[in-house]
Amino acid sequence: MISWSNADELSSWKKLMSLKGMVSVADELSCEGAEKRIAKYSIPMGSGLTYNYAAKQVNEQILKTLAELSNEAQLIEKYEDLLNGSVVNTGESRMVLHQLTRGQLGKDVVADGVNKREFYIKEQKRIAEFAEKIHSGKILNEKGEKFTSVCQIGIGGSDLGPRAMYLALENWAKKNNEFKMDAHFISNVDPDDAAAVMNSIDSAKTIFILVSKSGTTLETLTNEQFVKNFLVKDNLDPSKHMIAVTSETSPLAHNPLYLEAFYMDDYIGGRYSSTSGVGGAVLSLAFGAKVFDDFLKGAAEEDKLSLNKDILKNPALLDALIGIYERNVQEYPSTAILPYSQALSRFPAHLQQLDMESNGKSVNRDGKSIDYVTGPVIFGEPGTNGQHSFYQLLHQGTNIIPLQFIAFSENQSGEDIVIEDSTSQVKLCANVTAQIVAFACGKSDENPNKSFAGGRPSSLIYGKQLNAKVLGSLLAHYENKFMFQGFVWNVNSFDQEGVQLGKKLAKTVLSGNMNGALKAFAELLIK
Repeated sequence: MISWSNADELSSWKKLMSLKGMVSVADELSCEGAEKRIAKYSIPMGSGLTYNYAAKQVNEQILKTLAELSNEAQLIEKYEDLLNGSVVNTGESRMVLHQLTRGQLGKDVVADGVNKREFYIKEQKRIAEFAEKIHSGKILNEKGEKFTSVCQIGIGGSDLGPRAMYLALENWAKKNNEFKMDAHFISNVDPDDAAAVMNSIDSAKTIFILVSKSGTTLETLTNEQFVKNFLVKDNLDPSKHMIAVTSETSPLAHNPLYLEAFYMDDYIGGRYSSTSGVGGAVLSLAFGAKVFDDFLKGAAEEDKLSLNKDILKNPALLDALIGIYERNVQEYPSTAILPYSQALSRFPAHLQQLDMESNGKSVNRDGKSIDYVTGPVIFGEPGTNGQHSFYQLLHQGTNIIPLQFIAFSENQSGEDIVIEDSTSQVKLCANVTAQIVAFACGKSDENPNKSFAGGRPSSLIYGKQLNAKVLGSLLAHYENKFMFQGFVWNVNSFDQEGVQLGKKLAKTVLSGNMNGALKAFAELLIK
């Protein structure tokens, strides 16, 4: 029997609260036994990745208590319940099925009279067939020419995830002869965004993907019309250049204004939609259907690992629980995601939405206020750029901010240069190593300005090289991590009411039927 309780009602939670500040990582990482800790505090992830938490402020007692919390909060049982099609999204009375887009780990899930796993397989196959027709020239533009670019029009989860995934695989695909088409993205309703993209591409040879589950997203429809105006100016028929990714009940479905439409449903939230048609269409067009399928296989591998009840064999669960300890016991306000891989340049932005939109809640699943903090502020940049930006605060600021490094021993392009007896890739990895130890151990100095307190906890996710399967595992790790944290906090991680209020007020402003502060601020900006 699944029981949903606030975290502070659990005996293991109260026990965990008594374990604040009991571990000095610096002591263990500065001594001769550091190698043993680094080897011991390490567990395999999917697709050859490894999660190392040796520089986290945990010990055997804390880990044991986190395991007790996992069991008492029934985290694995709740995950299994989700996989079996229970209504986990209480705010919208919906199931949560994004894991089903990449594998069948639970029972058959039937909704709206449809087997949902079969539905997702069918849509993936339809996208694959369409992409092959574009690549082979079976579908051509009005002039009988092949399409050479793809451009996605969407916002939020329809942009952040797919854009981050495309950028993550672009150089790898080019190196491995998997690259088919350039991809571009239009998201911001600021007209300068769409204008910059449209002025940089050959619109005649570009196929546009309009992504809107409801078919009514104001920003997306505005940008669609902006693009259509450009196409018309170029004497092009927009209906021969556009496809849609939407729900079957939206006005975009079965619509002659689009070459084709691919379908998703309300059981997949935008920020969780990279493994659905939202990511599938653009990634299959850009890299081919096989690359997208490998991406799904990597995610499925991590999903399966996330079912293990042993927290020391379940990287997403352990990462989530350590995050709970840092946020609620150590009271750290933020988490920095630091990928030492240029390919992951937009991955922190996607994780920012994934975490903060999911767990930025102050009421529980029943709408009642909770008395403990929930999701942290997420931010990050690729290393080594971040080192020359905000690392000063991370090293010597008044707040301790937990860190998560992501690194690979090989780059994607295979191109490098030797300077002062080492390659650029070796220098990159040396920086990761140095930062982990510097944050954990610090440095004493007679000059206070040059003294580093240390005690900044970090973890490291690492592997050989970033490819499609590895990217899928990495994505699913974070999706499942944030899911487990939401379960502990007893919040609904699958709706986003905080996004809606501003949208509604914006429509009020546009209607002209406003007063008070809305009218006063509007008069400052809208001429």
